[in-house]
Amino acid sequence: MQDPTYLILLALSDRPRHGYGILLEASELSRGTIRLGPGTLYGALERLEEAGHVELDREEIEEGRPRRYFRLTRRGRSLLVEETERREALVGLAKQRLAHR
Repeated sequence: MQDPTYLILLALSDRPRHGYGILLEASELSRGTIRLGPGTLYGALERLEEAGHVELDREEIEEGRPRRYFRLTRRGRSLLVEETERREALVGLAKQRLAHR
């Protein structure tokens, strides 16, 4: 899984968010090292929605513009847990190898 996809899922793990909210949260989670553009975000959200990992939570009108809020599905949460465990195992392996040098 690519880092942007992981960050999008992670950004949705605590509550539904609209697109700009996901962008801000992903940037904060990565400590500013990964900044998603709108094209990347909405392309990923579309793929994640088609795969059943995220779904539309609600739509609201704010300042005359529609805002779509997305939420993580159970399937998406399972995917996020699996990917987190995979990344943790990789970090553990890296720490072991680095400790032996």
